[in-house]
Amino acid sequence: MTTNLKEVKVGNTCKVVKLHGEGATRRRIMDMGLTKGVEVYVRKLAPLGDPIEVTVRGYELSIRKADAEMVEVEM
Repeated sequence: MTTNLKEVKVGNTCKVVKLHGEGATRRRIMDMGLTKGVEVYVRKLAPLGDPIEVTVRGYELSIRKADAEMVEVEM
């Protein structure tokens, strides 16, 4: 089952399948360590729901929902 990173519930781990978007936005997401095949653990949501805090490659990362929507993941 594939979905996007924005839809993953807090406390779940998922695996990146594909990155959508193009150009600088896609490059920035890849530079943050969100590349195909990497596991992502969703740690928490900010009080107003944006951004999402995740653990990827051993470090903590905050990502905006708009960017998280471009990351296709599988559970």
